[in-house]
Amino acid sequence: MDYLPIFLDVKQQPCLVVGGGAVALRKLTLLLNAGAAVRLIAPQVTPELRPLIDSGAVTHRPRYFETRDLDDVRLVIAATDAPATNADIATLARARGIPVNVADQPQLCSFIMPSVIDRSPVVVAVSTGAASPVLARMIRARLESLVPSSYGRLAELCARYRDRVKQRFDQQRERRRFWDRVLQGGVAERVFSGQMEQANAAIERELANPDLNLQLGEVYLVGAGPGDPDLLTFRALRLMQQADVVVYDRLVAKSILALVRRDARHIYVGKERNAHTMRQEEINALLIQLARDGLRVLRLKGGDPFIFGRGGEEIDTLAAEGIPFQVVPGITAASGCACYSGIPLTHRDYAQSVTFVTGHLKDQTIDLNWPQLAQPNQTVVFYMGLVGLRTIIQQLLAHGVSPQMPIALVQQGTTHMQRVYIGTLADIEAQIQHDPPQPPTLIIVGEVVRLHDKLAWFTPTADPERGATTPVLLDR
Repeated sequence: MDYLPIFLDVKQQPCLVVGGGAVALRKLTLLLNAGAAVRLIAPQVTPELRPLIDSGAVTHRPRYFETRDLDDVRLVIAATDAPATNADIATLARARGIPVNVADQPQLCSFIMPSVIDRSPVVVAVSTGAASPVLARMIRARLESLVPSSYGRLAELCARYRDRVKQRFDQQRERRRFWDRVLQGGVAERVFSGQMEQANAAIERELANPDLNLQLGEVYLVGAGPGDPDLLTFRALRLMQQADVVVYDRLVAKSILALVRRDARHIYVGKERNAHTMRQEEINALLIQLARDGLRVLRLKGGDPFIFGRGGEEIDTLAAEGIPFQVVPGITAASGCACYSGIPLTHRDYAQSVTFVTGHLKDQTIDLNWPQLAQPNQTVVFYMGLVGLRTIIQQLLAHGVSPQMPIALVQQGTTHMQRVYIGTLADIEAQIQHDPPQPPTLIIVGEVVRLHDKLAWFTPTADPERGATTPVLLDR
């Protein structure tokens, strides 16, 4: 870090601002919001400063800066339009050990002023180390929508109950679990909706519950989406940051795992064709045992856990064993890969329905309702169908689908490794013979594939660790 981020208590402390322009007004306003006793030195002031002076909120001395102005001050801000004066103030303040900020001259500062999101008592500060104040403001603007004003009320509620929670729970681990439960459950939701009385009643019930078991952990069944970390939900990110252990599949990208809490334990349970690290029954037992050990378990699955992810089996087992759990949906591979390859799954002119099926090959066959999948005006998406591609093509043709029906193979969709292969049922195998796609690859069959040429928008970029990749767009 170039700067140590700290929060300084300046309530009722004398703080000096030198300068009477717009910059001084901005800095001075922040000090007033923090409760400082502000002294202003400036021979002339902007009209916007006059009401603060006339009301007595600011003590104004209408003259130029003098060395004695530094006597007994806690903090100094130099915001004059004279660089030499600002430099002198900085030198004198540093000599006395007084923190000093000089507007737009970071080399003279002993501290810098960040962009601030004020949800008191929650305060978020954003800084680029003076490299780009505009960028800091842009980041702050994005965070504004993620930190609503109600977070301040939530923090105040926590402060009121902090001592009682300490009395109720001796162990820090139990207190942390309790606050996790409160801050992500019904109590917080009531605060966010402005129902403070109901929020207080809810937390009282939690504290009074003699059966509250914080020794038992919880399982978060989270969909990691098709690969791009930007496609994770906000709720998924929150749970990823509070988990003690993550149990993850083969299709979860490294860039997504990097977002899990840094000190969380990682357990890989990925499955590949004919090579399972753990059988599903063993995974179910593992989740139960980890939760009974009091851990918060993140079960991270590629795509959506309820679409060919066997998530239903896992939570069925958890429910039977009395293990608390949450489920967070993710963008399924069909949606993500189709969007990033410019292939709408439905379209008024081409397809009025879409069907998701698994193309997993077993005993050299795929047991599906082929007459239904061969119906016109629909899109069929095959998960895990790359190995069984020939069988899929043969069955569709045998049930009356035209050999000229478009087909798309999307390899590692939404990531920098995405490659899109376009062809027809008649020629796709010949086209990929010398450059076959690698798993995971999704198969899309339907007239909507014709829109790819017009709607393709995503161009994979180079990855510094894996090198650049080039999308393959085969002609039909």
